[in-house]
Amino acid sequence: MAETRAPQDTSYRTLAMLRRLFLEHGRPHIRSYILAGLLMGVGAAATAMSAWLLKPVLNHMVEADGFKTLRMLSWGVAGLFFLRGLATYGYQVVLARTGNRIVAGVQRRLYDHLLRQDMRFFQDRHSTEFMTRLAMAAGGVRDTLQVLITSAGRDILTLTGLIVVMIIQDPMMALIALSIMPIGGYLLGRLIGRVRRSARRSYDGSARIMETMQETVQGIRIVKSFNLENVMRKRMAESIREVERSVNSMASGMAVSSPISDTVAGIAIGAVIFYGSWRVTIAGADPGSFFSFVAALLMAYEPGKKLARMNLDIQQGLTGARMIYEVLDTPATEEPRSDLPKLEVGAGRIVFEKVRFGYRPNEYVLDGLDLVAAPNATTALVGPSGGGKSTIIALIQRFYSPESGTVTIDGQDVSGVNLASLRDRIAFVSQDVFLFRGTIRDNIALGRPDATEADIMDAARMANAHDFIMGFKTGYDTSVGEQGAQLSGGQRQRIAIARAFLKNAPFILLDEPTAALDSESEREVQKALDSLRQGRTTLVVAHRLQTIVNSDRICVIENGRAVEAGTHDELIAAGGTYQSFFAAQFGEGATPLRIVSAATPR
Repeated sequence: MAETRAPQDTSYRTLAMLRRLFLEHGRPHIRSYILAGLLMGVGAAATAMSAWLLKPVLNHMVEADGFKTLRMLSWGVAGLFFLRGLATYGYQVVLARTGNRIVAGVQRRLYDHLLRQDMRFFQDRHSTEFMTRLAMAAGGVRDTLQVLITSAGRDILTLTGLIVVMIIQDPMMALIALSIMPIGGYLLGRLIGRVRRSARRSYDGSARIMETMQETVQGIRIVKSFNLENVMRKRMAESIREVERSVNSMASGMAVSSPISDTVAGIAIGAVIFYGSWRVTIAGADPGSFFSFVAALLMAYEPGKKLARMNLDIQQGLTGARMIYEVLDTPATEEPRSDLPKLEVGAGRIVFEKVRFGYRPNEYVLDGLDLVAAPNATTALVGPSGGGKSTIIALIQRFYSPESGTVTIDGQDVSGVNLASLRDRIAFVSQDVFLFRGTIRDNIALGRPDATEADIMDAARMANAHDFIMGFKTGYDTSVGEQGAQLSGGQRQRIAIARAFLKNAPFILLDEPTAALDSESEREVQKALDSLRQGRTTLVVAHRLQTIVNSDRICVIENGRAVEAGTHDELIAAGGTYQSFFAAQFGEGATPLRIVSAATPR
């Protein structure tokens, strides 16, 4: 799990969190909560009235002509309980629907906030961390508000009504009973820290369970090939054991509230019965009042118990709410800005000027890079792994921002233009092909969602993908599986290239676009790429030099700088770094096979 805010942060303390939850999530649904509160008030009044009616029931029971009155009272008690049942049904439905709207709103807000973060936010975090917060922790916002509303609307109103009945029937016995309750509240308050810590460990452990499961499914070939079953089994067992311990600790902490509440309630009821029996048998008090009082006291036990453990329930919900806000409170680094101008594409020149960038402090991947990608030309980036080639592609798309220097397109700093307009004008094919859930057609159409069927098929033909697609029984309706697992590496790559073709953007960024292809497919796709790049600014990263020998300009990137630049023939003649790379791949004096297409000068 990534590092998060410390629990002692004042913005995450209980009262501050409760105020924030109400203002952001409770206030928009205030009408629903008021309605639920009114229904709870009706139920509380019905409960108090049923306890109060027990006094005339007992007093009339000993009268010779009291049956007529008792008959009316029995109908009254039945009616009160029916009314309470209807009120309970009403507020439960209202609260359930309101709570579900809150969870849905929190999940949408969290997901939208994640989409506005840059790549740095994600690079040190595991995807299951966000899945846990989205799927599990979002319910903490709803649960906290539900506890507050039900405690205030149902339990407090019910307890207040019953206390009023007890005071009316016998003020002294009411004082005896109420004076014992604070003891239970104090004892239960000591459990709050334990429950909060256990709830957080449970969430973290659940995230690790999801992480292990996801890695097992996605890496099942490696797990099987390297006989890692026992390793993964151990990881899963440790995570499950941690969750089990945390949940058990939380359950025992919550369960302790019952014996504490029962003991305190038993002392109060015992004291009332002792004093009340003396009042009735010795002092000649009204037995109906005593019976009504005891009934009210017994009815008050359940709402009183819920109120006593309210803080425990709130802390359990707040654990999830805090996890949500730990993400939401992280500033969105890609927040849409309407004040920034859209990118205006002219000739299509990309320029890096003294760009310095590193993924970690004081470890620069690019260190004073100067680079020009000329319009209507293909610029190839070659060099050793880790030299910064893929980073150059990422900076153009503003996945990251340079620490110093500038990246400009036709003189416009990419950091100063509307981000969506920048990425609208770039078609990107990564060496790590990612296909989304759905069909082949769905994945190609992501390049341009409004594309026609003919457009999609044309793009597939350009990427040398149409023939193999039609070889499937369902053609373009074939499901690609999770992350394209139903397709081979070469097939996935060609679908990704088709997606880029369909976008028809003025800038083409290719990061090892033919890395997963066999020799024959590579030649066909290379011809399509030659056709695609005409009239566009193209940057291509390649380790296999055969694929870029026809490029208009080749830049050798080493240690974060462009150390050589020129055509293939010029660089070979110079006898520098590029010539050494080429000799290492093909041997001294080798001549590359030049791929000729209709769009390539002969």
